[in-house]
Amino acid sequence: MTTDPPAPPAPPAPSGTPAPASSSDAPDRSSAPGSSAPGALNLALLRDRNDAAVLRAVRAAGDGTSRVELAVRTGLTAQAISKITARLLADGLLTEAGRSHVAGRSGKPRTLLRLVPDARSALGAEIGRRELQLLRTDLTGAVVARARTPIDPDGEPGPILDRLAAMVRELTADTADTAATAATPGTGGGRVLGLGLACPGPLDTRDGILHQVTGMPRWHGLHLREAVQDRTGLPVLVEKNTTAGVLSRPGSDHRAFVYLGDGVGAGLVLGGRVQRGARTNAGEFGHQCLAPDGPPCACGARGCLEALCLAALRTGRTDRAAAALALGVANLVRLLDVEEVVLGGATLLADPEPYEAAIREALAARLPDPHWQHVTLTRATALAVPQGAAALALSRLFG
Repeated sequence: MTTDPPAPPAPPAPSGTPAPASSSDAPDRSSAPGSSAPGALNLALLRDRNDAAVLRAVRAAGDGTSRVELAVRTGLTAQAISKITARLLADGLLTEAGRSHVAGRSGKPRTLLRLVPDARSALGAEIGRRELQLLRTDLTGAVVARARTPIDPDGEPGPILDRLAAMVRELTADTADTAATAATPGTGGGRVLGLGLACPGPLDTRDGILHQVTGMPRWHGLHLREAVQDRTGLPVLVEKNTTAGVLSRPGSDHRAFVYLGDGVGAGLVLGGRVQRGARTNAGEFGHQCLAPDGPPCACGARGCLEALCLAALRTGRTDRAAAALALGVANLVRLLDVEEVVLGGATLLADPEPYEAAIREALAARLPDPHWQHVTLTRATALAVPQGAAALALSRLFG
């Protein structure tokens, strides 16, 4: 295993359209131990949503914001803001950061509130077909520690997950972030919010079960979330690698994250919402058929985009891989009318120019009106997938 220096900060990821905050905060008694009446549970849920709304607003403000500004941004009453911020200050999630005068107004300066980045941490893991990597982020999404190790895709999953659990212990040891002190949102105890886990699909994220992962035959039917929770004692949220990638940073409300690494896939945001499909398995972009008589694919079909790309790369024909990927992207744009395509994956990012050129050429040639249907191409960072996975864990606090 190698340990890398911290990567540059990444903006926290959106998790879809947030629920609106209520204009009144729930009374503290609603979450008292042993309170199980439906009304009490609803009040506790309301309080968590309001806390999350305030935390999101403070995080978005960056250098600090006042209680008055928080009331405007969240739609909560001044009384609710006072109660919520007092609670978050006591939990160590917020800190007072000086005072500020409002331009053009006289009177008492307002106290600014800021997020405390290291008050909690989140873990994000990516299980690839050749490598396992894990990172720890602070509350802003900045990477503070990272580790990785090669894996054998033909091996049994148990030893790989055992190694992941050991890496979790190693990356959290210096902060006393142990499984026994996993953080519960809305409380002051514990420092690790949870572990977000991204892996290739097909994956049912509701049950945390893998289905026929191409190139990883022994993982079929694995209850991944349960297996990792048992090993780490942390709350675990699972997601397809490409969906994690599209969550790794804010962007257009109509965008796709296109991945070319040890496989080919896509993550989708349409209308500002992450698209997971009826079985939470949307984005099997690499298995669209481009050549019915083409090379066999690991999925059992022939001529899949993934099979064409990987076959071309094995023979050193980056140009052919780029042309195939470009055709797939053009099909995606015409089908879903996305306006931003984010390119990621280790293989693509190692030599991005041929892929970007081929995609631009394909879009210009295949879109009826490329000026009206303008598509922005951007590049993801090398850590987009595990950072998106960590954002899943951060969502336990920020909603």
